[in-house]
Amino acid sequence: MGRRARDRRRQQQQQQRRERGGDGDGGGDQAVRAGAGRGGERQGRRADGGGVFQGWGGGYPEIVKENELFERYYRELGIVPAGEWGAFMAALREPLPATLRITGYRSHAKEILHCLKEKYFKELQNLEVDGQKVEMPQPLGWYPEELAWHTNLSRKILRKSPQLEKFHQFLVSETECGNISRQEAVSMIPPLLLNVNPHHKILDMCAAPGSKTAQLIEMLHADMNVPFPKGFVIANDVDNKRCYLLVHQAKRLNSPCIMVVNHDASSIPNLQIDVDGRKEVLFYDRILCDVPCSGDGTMRKNIDVWKKWTTQNSLQLHGLQLRIAIRGVEQLAEGGRMVYSTCSLNPIENEAVIASLLEKSQGALELADVSSELPGLKRMPGITKWKVMLKDGQWFEEWKDVPSNRQTQIRPTMFPVKDEEKLKAMNLERCLRILPHHQNTGGFFVAVLIKKSPMPWNKRQPKVHQKLPQRTGDTANSDNGSECVTEEPTLDENEESKKMQELQNSDTEQSKKEGVCGPPPSKKMKLFGFKEDPFVFLPEDDPLFLPIQKFYALDPSFPKMNLLTRTQEGKKRQLYMVSKELRNVLLNNSEKMKVINTGIKVWSRNSDGEQFGCAFRLAQEGIYTLYPFIHARIINVCIEDVKILLTQENPFLSKFSSETQKKVKDMAMGSIVLKYDPDPEKPDDLQCPIVLCGWQGKTSLRAFVPKNERLHYLRMMGVEVFKAKRKEEELESKPEEVVQHRLAQTEEGMEVEDKEHDLVTKMEAEIGEESSHSPVECSAMEVENKIEDLDQSSKNANSHVSPESKDMGTSNVKD
Repeated sequence: MGRRARDRRRQQQQQQRRERGGDGDGGGDQAVRAGAGRGGERQGRRADGGGVFQGWGGGYPEIVKENELFERYYRELGIVPAGEWGAFMAALREPLPATLRITGYRSHAKEILHCLKEKYFKELQNLEVDGQKVEMPQPLGWYPEELAWHTNLSRKILRKSPQLEKFHQFLVSETECGNISRQEAVSMIPPLLLNVNPHHKILDMCAAPGSKTAQLIEMLHADMNVPFPKGFVIANDVDNKRCYLLVHQAKRLNSPCIMVVNHDASSIPNLQIDVDGRKEVLFYDRILCDVPCSGDGTMRKNIDVWKKWTTQNSLQLHGLQLRIAIRGVEQLAEGGRMVYSTCSLNPIENEAVIASLLEKSQGALELADVSSELPGLKRMPGITKWKVMLKDGQWFEEWKDVPSNRQTQIRPTMFPVKDEEKLKAMNLERCLRILPHHQNTGGFFVAVLIKKSPMPWNKRQPKVHQKLPQRTGDTANSDNGSECVTEEPTLDENEESKKMQELQNSDTEQSKKEGVCGPPPSKKMKLFGFKEDPFVFLPEDDPLFLPIQKFYALDPSFPKMNLLTRTQEGKKRQLYMVSKELRNVLLNNSEKMKVINTGIKVWSRNSDGEQFGCAFRLAQEGIYTLYPFIHARIINVCIEDVKILLTQENPFLSKFSSETQKKVKDMAMGSIVLKYDPDPEKPDDLQCPIVLCGWQGKTSLRAFVPKNERLHYLRMMGVEVFKAKRKEEELESKPEEVVQHRLAQTEEGMEVEDKEHDLVTKMEAEIGEESSHSPVECSAMEVENKIEDLDQSSKNANSHVSPESKDMGTSNVKD
C-alpha cells in the first residue's frame, strides 16, 4: 500500500471515530492517563485522539503513540524501577529536546560558549512558541566544561518558528563550520567513555552518520599546537551512500588523521603496517562498536518506531550485533578499550550480546567499572535475568524450552547464563542503561570492555615478523603499544596458490614504491559502487613541490612525503595531506581496503599562479595544519583589518591599517597567510587567534574563507550577521515596479568605494589575479547588518556561489 493510500485510510478511520462520538474506550484514554502529569503533554494532545501528538511533536499528527506489545514486554522484563513506569511512558511520548555540543578542541570554544550564553540564550528568555514557554537552555551536567547543552525546543520548532530564526541560522552556520554539532545527548556518551588520548589508534566500526566520529577526532586534537597527532581514526560503515554523509561530518573538523572506509563491520579486514621495516598487524587502542539496533530508545524522535516495534527486530539483529562485537575485540590491542553501544533498551541486543561475548572470550575480556566516570549522569545497572519473547507474545525462559520450529528465530546466545558463578564473574551490572525519564533524554545502552589477553581462537597465531626491504620515505614510525602478530600460512597451500600470492605481493610492492594507493581491481567492489579515485603520494623528487617550498619558505621538518593527490595522470589540481601514520596504513593496505576519503586539502591550483611565483594557493581547510611550517608570506593583522577582510569582497589596501600596508608593500602578489593574535590588554576584543588564507593583489587584499566560517568569526567579534529570510521573500513578492524602485534607491545610496571595488576587481582580473569563483571557498560576503535589501551589486558579487554552497547554508545536518 502506497503512502497516500495509507494516509487516506488513516484519515477515514479518524473520521469514523469522531462520528462514533469521541475517543471511545480504546488505548487513547490510557495514553492521556499515562501523560497526565506533564503540562506540555496536555497541551500537545487532542481530546478526540488521546495519544496523538499535535503540538511540538515534529510533524507526525497521525501516529498514535501506543504499542501494547512494547508495554507488555518491558513491564515483564522490569528494566524500569518500580513506581516509575508512568513517568517512563510519559517521557517516551514527549518530543526529544534539542541538544548541541561545542567542539571542545578548538581554541575559540570558550568564545562560542560565551556567545551562546550571553547572546542567543538570553534572547530565549520569556519567549513563547505555540503556547509553550521556552525554557532556558541548560548545560548537560555530566558533559565536561559545559560544552554540551539542551533545551526543551524540538528540532521542528527550531526550523519552523519565526521567533527562533536567528538562533536556528546560528546553529546551521556553526554546524557547517564544525564548531558545534547538533547531537542527541545520549549519543555523546560512548566516545567519552573510550578515554581517548592523542596517540591512540581508533576504529569506529559503524560510524555513519558521524557525530560520534567527530567527537573522536576532537579528542585526537586535544592540543591544537600539534598539527599531526600520532593517533588516527578509521571510520567505517557498510552503507556506501552513508559513507559520504560520514565524510561530510568528518571534513568539518579539518583533520589529517581521519580515514573513511566502506566495509561490512562483521568482516572488516585485518590491516598491516610497517614498524621499523617489519610488517605487523594493526591492532587498535580504542574501538567504538555502536552497532545497528532496533532503535526503541529513539521513539521520541523516530516516531514511526511506535507502530513498527516488535520483538522480531531484536531477534533478527542479535546475531549481527554479536558478530560485529566479536570482530571488534579481535582487532583490539591488549590493554585496549572497546565501547559497545546501542540506542535500544532490549537486553537481547544488549546484555545478551555482552554475556555471550564474555563467555566466548574465556577471560580475555572484562567489563570495566565506569560508575565513577561521567559524574552527574543518571544510569541504571545492567540486568542479569531476562526472557525471550516472540512477536506473537510467547515467552521462553531457557533455550531448552524453545521448540525446534522456532530455533531458527531464537538462538542459545539470547538467553542469560544459567551458571551462577559464571554470571557473577561477568559483572553484567557494570553495563549502563539510560532511561528517558531520568534526565529527559533518549534511551541508550553502553558497555565498556577491556582486553586483557588475545582471544582464545587467536592465541595459536605465531609471532612471525616479516622483514621488509627498506624504502626511502615509505616507512613510518608507529606508536606500537600492543602485541602485533601476523598469520602463518597454512601447510596445505599448494605451489600454484603460493605463486599467485607472490605475484600479487610483487604488484602491491610496486604500487607502494610508486606511492599509488588505488582500489584493488575487484569486480565485487565495482558491483557495490566502489569507484573512488586512487590516492597517489607525491614522490620525493616531484618537481611540483620545489616552487611551493620556496614560495612559502616551508620548514625543513615539513613532512612532504605525506602529500597526496587523487589523480595518477594529468594535471594535479588539489594537494591533500595525511599524517604519517595514515600514510603507513594506506601504503600497506591498498589492496584490501575500500577507502572512501582521507586527507585534508592544503593547496589548490591557481590557473594563473605561475606568474606569481607558485602555481598553488593555500586552502583554508588545511591552514591550521600547514601554518606551523610556513615561514614566509605571513601578515599579522589587527581586529579591524579582520573585519574588513570578512565583510568586503575585495577591499583596497588603503582601507587597512598602516602597519598592514607597510607589511604588504614589499611583498609579491599571490597567496598569503593572514594572522590575528589577541591582545591581552584589550579583553573586550576577540581573545582567540585566527589564521586566514588570503590573496594579495596589486591594489587590494582579500580573504579566501568559506561563507559560514566568515559568519562565525564575525559573530565572535560581535558583528551582527543575521538577516531574516522573510525580508528577502517580502521583497521578491512585491510588484515589479516596487522592486525596481527599491533597487534604484539602493544603487543611489551605494558608496563610492563600492563602485571603486567593482573597478579594481575588473582591473585585477585583466592582470590575471585568481578569480574567487570557487564553490567551496567563496570570497563573497554580504554585510548583513548594514544593508536590509539586496542591491544589484551584491547579487552580482554572489553570483559565483554554486547552488551546492548556497544549500549548505540552510541545510540541516543530521545527528
